[in-house]
Amino acid sequence: MKMVIAVVQDKDSNRLSNALIQAGFRSTKLASTGGFLKAGNTTFLIGIEEDRVPEVLNVIRSNCKVRDQLVTPVSPMGGTTESYIPFPVEVQVGGATVFVLPVEQFEHF
Repeated sequence: MKMVIAVVQDKDSNRLSNALIQAGFRSTKLASTGGFLKAGNTTFLIGIEEDRVPEVLNVIRSNCKVRDQLVTPVSPMGGTTESYIPFPVEVQVGGATVFVLPVEQFEHF
C-alpha cells in the first residue's frame, strides 16, 4: 500500500478531483498554502495499492498543468526601500508536487 500526496494549484484542483473520481480513485482534499507565492493550493491524499501508483500518477500528470504567471516581488526587508521599484517577474506555477510514501498499516472503519 502507498500514500500518494499531491500538492496542486487551486486552478487544477476541481479538474483533478473529477478525474480521480472518474478513474475510481478515492482521495481526501486539504486546503493548503504555498510558501513561495503564498498562493492557495490543494493537497490530495490518496491511499492506493502499490501496483496502481503509475495509474494515479498518470491521472495527476494529465490534469495539472504548468503555466506562466506574472508576480510582483516583495520589497526587501531592511535597508532603504526608496530606490526599490518592483517590476513584475514571470514565474512558472501550477503542475503538481507529488510524494509517494510507503504505508505500514491501513485501517478503514
